[in-house]
Amino acid sequence: MSYTISQVAQMMGVAPSTLRYYDKEGLLPNVKRVNGIRVFEDADFPWLRILNCLKGTGMPIRKIKEYVDLCADGDATLEQRYSIIKDQRQHVLDQIEQLNFYLKELDYKDWYYRTAIATGTEKAVYHPDPVSGLALDEIPGMGTAPSTDEQEEKNEHSE
Repeated sequence: MSYTISQVAQMMGVAPSTLRYYDKEGLLPNVKRVNGIRVFEDADFPWLRILNCLKGTGMPIRKIKEYVDLCADGDATLEQRYSIIKDQRQHVLDQIEQLNFYLKELDYKDWYYRTAIATGTEKAVYHPDPVSGLALDEIPGMGTAPSTDEQEEKNEHSE
């Protein structure tokens, strides 16, 4: 089946201009043109899925282009492509770890405010914020976030 750029954009949840940009940057090497109009086929969707995944996980366009070029070179580049995917996977795992760290802080604040509202006062739940006692390199975004074990150990020692 054939699809227009607008149909594909809607299926992917992106603007048609995004797909035009990807095409201009050489990220859609197999998309056909009929009378100058981009025509997508069912066979294009696996590629669009990986492209969407790489972009959605924060891979820069130039790195995606490198991956595209390596794919075009075939089996001789399998290890290089695997390295790119492995690095991006690690990037995602690092993001998840940092987001989980932030989520714990938000969970604490969620509990804090629910409890304070239920009791009518912050005095019932006030405890010094454990993040304020962290060294600069331990504060998220300022270096590496402490692991859960490190944070729990630090909290145990400070009590």
